[in-house]
Amino acid sequence: MTPPVLDGRVRRSARRKAMPPIRFNDSPESVNTHSKKRKTTPDIKSQRNREDIKEDCTSDGDGGLSAYELERLENIRQNQAFLSSMNIIQAMEELKQFTSPKPSQRGLMRSHAAVKEVLPARKSLRLLNIKAETLTLPPEPSGKLTYTPYLSLKHPAGPQPMNPVNMEQGSKLPSQLLELCSEDLTTERKMDLKLKEYCSALKIMRITEETVAKVVKERVFSAAFHPCTSSLLMATGDMGGHLGLWKPHTRPVSCLAFSRAQPTHLLSLSYDGSLRCMDVEKAVFDEVFIEDDLRTFDFLSHDCSTLLVGNRNGEVAIVDRRTPGNSHESLHSLDPKTLRCVSVHPLQKQYFAVAENSVVSIYDSRCLKKNHSQAVSTLQGHSLSISSAYFSPRTGNRVLTTCVDNYIRIYDTSAMTAESPLLTSIRHNMRTGRWLSKLSAVWDPKQEDCFVVGSLSNPRRVEVFHESGKPLHCFKDDENLKTVQSVTAFHPTRNALLGGNSSGRLHVFTD
Repeated sequence: MTPPVLDGRVRRSARRKAMPPIRFNDSPESVNTHSKKRKTTPDIKSQRNREDIKEDCTSDGDGGLSAYELERLENIRQNQAFLSSMNIIQAMEELKQFTSPKPSQRGLMRSHAAVKEVLPARKSLRLLNIKAETLTLPPEPSGKLTYTPYLSLKHPAGPQPMNPVNMEQGSKLPSQLLELCSEDLTTERKMDLKLKEYCSALKIMRITEETVAKVVKERVFSAAFHPCTSSLLMATGDMGGHLGLWKPHTRPVSCLAFSRAQPTHLLSLSYDGSLRCMDVEKAVFDEVFIEDDLRTFDFLSHDCSTLLVGNRNGEVAIVDRRTPGNSHESLHSLDPKTLRCVSVHPLQKQYFAVAENSVVSIYDSRCLKKNHSQAVSTLQGHSLSISSAYFSPRTGNRVLTTCVDNYIRIYDTSAMTAESPLLTSIRHNMRTGRWLSKLSAVWDPKQEDCFVVGSLSNPRRVEVFHESGKPLHCFKDDENLKTVQSVTAFHPTRNALLGGNSSGRLHVFTD
């Protein structure tokens, strides 16, 4: 279509505002191409509107636009009116509200990256007519080649100070931290609810944006609740050796536990070969035990003064914190292949369970030998390596195991027979891969027969099971829980649950 020749100036017509939608296109050329292909019945109203526009274009005005430009603007206006009639713009605004928000920025602040030095642009010596430097080959090596052995990161020697972060330089530790750690725990309430009441308590627990915070820099390896009840106090260790807001280690912190006898003490074990005790009153990390390839520990006495420490070589050491120095009292070899977890019986402290290569063995610490100690009971049925094994928190009549063969198992250890019977086997995906910490099912300290474990299923969740295998509750939140919670733990007295992910964030569900 050839636009008409206009003699005078054109103006915009005010009647175009009341025009109904004609078509959904970008330009009149597209209409002409389609009209050539098929014949359609002409729209009387659209023809009249076109004639009005042409008439207005021939009259005098102040717009200065051609008929083609006016018709194009009319098409744009009609397209926008068509979109508005379908509420597409409103739907786009609503969609922005449901888009995934950024992860919580609460907690550990990001360190400001150093400003990179701007180097001069590289130029060709050939184009600059400059001769290249003559390089001579180095002399051939004579004699034998010497190799520098790889030196792994070792633990720093001696006590390490607690240097606070996220605070002004030179500031001391907050007084609230010492008050919480020194809280009187003699009136600890024992919660042993019925199963129906326990499920009701789980259903009212929620997570909010305020209960999600980045606590450590790297992947969470371990986490623990402080037993105080007035406020929630948590500690976590990551892959880089950071503990909460402090860094006493140089390698992953694999095990954490608060002392029940001295709440101001937090014990942490790291792959760097050190077991340390955080003393909030002194604001230092004291050395407790030093040895290569440490993996796990547990308290061997009710006053938490004696520890059972396991290493990667299948050895357990008995360490007394009251003895000066940082060495063990005795060392015993159990499984020469590997050792991943130790758990001490909550009542009969002489018994402890060890997660070995593909079997869990229960030993008596009074009958240990230097080599080839005899197990009191064994827990069979695992086909691959075992990640963890824990006694039930109140009676020790059950042992909860997590295996890489995608099964969680519960054994009956009330009789301490030569081979403890298997009670329940629950299928659960444990293939976390390389970049996630291994999943481990852990008991709820308040409930004898219930445990919690993270999940790889979508949407992301944390699941609570009964020892019979019955699912009790599933913690989910589409806005605040979007990652795999590899490390989980219940508060010893309050209705609170934490989960740690691979980016150093803790997610807390509470009532």
